[in-house]
Amino acid sequence: MFLVFLVANESTLFRFYFLVSFYLYLEAELEIRKALFETVWTMAKLKIGGTWAGVLEEVDLEGWTLATLREHVATRSNSAPHSINLICTGKILRDDTVPPQTLSQLGIRNNSKILATRASSPQQGLSLLAQEERSRRLARIRAAATAMAERHAEGALPVEDFNIEVEDQSGQKVRLGSETDQRAVMMGLMLHAKGKRLIRQENYKDALEVLSMGEEAFSLCDPKVIELIDNVPILQIDMVWCYFMIRDIRWLSDAGKRLDMARAGIERAHGKDSFRLRLLQGARYPELALHLRLELLEGVVAYHTGQLEKSRKALGSARAKFVQLQVPDEALSLVMSMGFVERDAKRALRMNNQDVGSAIDFLDDEKAKKLQKREEDIRRRNEIKDQKRYGMTPLKKAVDLERLKELVSIGFDKELAAEALRKNENDTQKALDDLTNPETNSALQVDIEARKRKRQKQAKDSAIEKVVQMGFKRSRVVAAFEAGGTLEQVLLRLTAQSETDPTSAAANMQPQENSTAAPHGGASSSAPLPDNVNSDILDMMNEVEDSSDHIKTEERDVEMEDELSADIVKADALADYDIEVNVEGEAITEYLALVESAGSYGETVPSQ
Repeated sequence: MFLVFLVANESTLFRFYFLVSFYLYLEAELEIRKALFETVWTMAKLKIGGTWAGVLEEVDLEGWTLATLREHVATRSNSAPHSINLICTGKILRDDTVPPQTLSQLGIRNNSKILATRASSPQQGLSLLAQEERSRRLARIRAAATAMAERHAEGALPVEDFNIEVEDQSGQKVRLGSETDQRAVMMGLMLHAKGKRLIRQENYKDALEVLSMGEEAFSLCDPKVIELIDNVPILQIDMVWCYFMIRDIRWLSDAGKRLDMARAGIERAHGKDSFRLRLLQGARYPELALHLRLELLEGVVAYHTGQLEKSRKALGSARAKFVQLQVPDEALSLVMSMGFVERDAKRALRMNNQDVGSAIDFLDDEKAKKLQKREEDIRRRNEIKDQKRYGMTPLKKAVDLERLKELVSIGFDKELAAEALRKNENDTQKALDDLTNPETNSALQVDIEARKRKRQKQAKDSAIEKVVQMGFKRSRVVAAFEAGGTLEQVLLRLTAQSETDPTSAAANMQPQENSTAAPHGGASSSAPLPDNVNSDILDMMNEVEDSSDHIKTEERDVEMEDELSADIVKADALADYDIEVNVEGEAITEYLALVESAGSYGETVPSQ
């Protein structure tokens, strides 16, 4: 900016210098105020919690980096800067960019809440990531167990090739209460099985989380329904075992309550002195190891609460059971000489009071049960295939196979009876009315034929698509299928045509731009199947379900569901009692020594 003045005299010159100086002063003042305003504008307050709790004032969001903020928090919490991790809006803040981003660029605003955590080492960042992954995995376990329990309890059409069913110790299927009760029990059992697997892997913290989910699931069930099953008290013992293995004394009070509930629940389920269990198991004692663990834990809790005599009594009883469970080498050799592996032989001897003859009978019974279970699983898989072929009821349920057997037993055609049940929401009486009414019976037959043709067309289209994707021309593939034969014969026919006619080979192997529809003017794949189609094509037809009957379900976590189902498959009726007691034996010796030491010297029992 230029100022032009006409200097006339000395007075005018003075005024000129005065105005110039005043102008320069105002311009400097404006710059200062502008800088001050921008500084104040970017200054902010941040609320810090965690390792250090308080408010950081005069934080320059445009000038500070994450390292600067970390240094301020570290100074106030007497920590090294590298040991501080900062979390905002659920995300771990990172400063690994070059150049480092300012707090503003990281999304931090005035009055933002920052959580500060102290790491034990520079690797704590990795530890937090592992914690996030752990939380996600536990959430997946809960979601998968919930989804599977809902599907299998409400009688929906199975999406897997198996059914989850509740059985008693003799292997008989049982129905517990309402559909809600059944769903709660299924979910509880799945989570308990998963928790036990984590215990075997010595992952006690995750096991405790999953067992807590299982306890929550069981709590949704009517107490009268589950009071005569021992799964809930066994789950309580497993949770206290995790407390013990983690060695966290903070759980002491909770452990005592859980053990009291477990003892009461086992007595209610097994009867006084295991009377009810003896009726079921005969001379076998599968529960011995479970009671050993219960008494050990009761002794530990009693010791840490200063009840030395109670602790001595519980630990002494546990030690007697430990001795009883020790397998003699001679007995083990005899059972293994019969062709049984060491683990199974030890289990059989422990559960049969070390009697060799009873142990061998037990193993033979178990082998027969496994064979029967395998045959039952094959039969059930075939039934599920049938259910998928029959389709779903209007309320998206599968056809009830027990009711179907009733109708078939009185002389009705199986497929016709299944269609009647499907249309009538598994109401046996209404299905019977339709089957005995000539008019509705005829309509059922028409519907069955229509559904069958639809499945056949879908199967044929599917087979054609597979062959077209190999590079053959659609019109020739359709013609080859209409000529009949097995899938292998169809492929041989197509390749033979290619060898005898080079021009047709070139046409055959053209890339298919759109393999889902026949070219304009080309052959259609919707013609009916010929009578001479062989078994492999028919099998494909039987596997195709009516697309209109598909359940519109949310996306499944197949990996986690498979993991949960594998835990169930590997378990058996006595799995909850099958406990290796080596760790328990060491703990019994340790705590008996502590009790004797405290009693001899009159010491105060340490709380930790």
